[in-house]
Amino acid sequence: MTEYTAPPGAPVWFDLMSSNTAKAIDFYSDLFGWKVEDPNPDFGGYQNFTLNGHRVAGLMPAMGEGSVPNVWSSYLRTDDPEATLELVKAAGGSVMLPPMEVGEEGTMAVAVDAAGAVIGFWKANKHKGFAEWGVHGAPYWFECVSQDYTKSVVFYPEVVGARVESVIDNSAVEIVEPGSPLRYAQVFFGDMAYAGIMDAANLFPPELPSFWQIYICVDDVPATVKRAEELGGSVIMPATDTPYGTLATVHDPNGALISLGHPPAGM
Repeated sequence: MTEYTAPPGAPVWFDLMSSNTAKAIDFYSDLFGWKVEDPNPDFGGYQNFTLNGHRVAGLMPAMGEGSVPNVWSSYLRTDDPEATLELVKAAGGSVMLPPMEVGEEGTMAVAVDAAGAVIGFWKANKHKGFAEWGVHGAPYWFECVSQDYTKSVVFYPEVVGARVESVIDNSAVEIVEPGSPLRYAQVFFGDMAYAGIMDAANLFPPELPSFWQIYICVDDVPATVKRAEELGGSVIMPATDTPYGTLATVHDPNGALISLGHPPAGM
């Protein structure tokens, strides 16, 4: 699958706030074959990465004190940002940024979900979001890494109308230490799952907040991990074969976390 139009509620965009945009451009352009548009001074120097002539991801320079640089943010499609944020509050989340028009591009909003993960929402106008899926350099999967799995699997159906289906719910499978359950759910938007929710409470220390991570499809995960190191990145998880493909996670040279994936045959 390559052509992609986000159904309601599904991932529609992702962008990076970076402390060194020049270094980020060099890294991601080499690693994924991305090109980059000129900075837009009307939007704080925001730039769009492109893939095969289509916008694929965004890049924003860190805005000084109070900003959180070197982090990727995910955005879900909304056709009514105000209504979506009301649902966020009703489901136990909070509003970080109320709806804000971004010129003629669209309208953005940012919230914190009931488990503490920051999640953005985007209502498209001229900027439709990314247009390719599952090819080298395009998104492959989005994942909510949750410190409160029970809250997360309730929150997203209530807010964006997604359908959550457990694929692993086995308290008998112990990970990390005795008594650590293994739970994972796929998040369906319409007939397709574009995202998942991972129970991370027993994987990460409690002071690490819930967060969304993005997987980029690459043709050769081990080779891409090696190239990431050569470009100044660091390896968090080396290439690992799983039932859902070969996966890895790296830090870019500025410290932003990005995951890599290649689907198994037939997926």
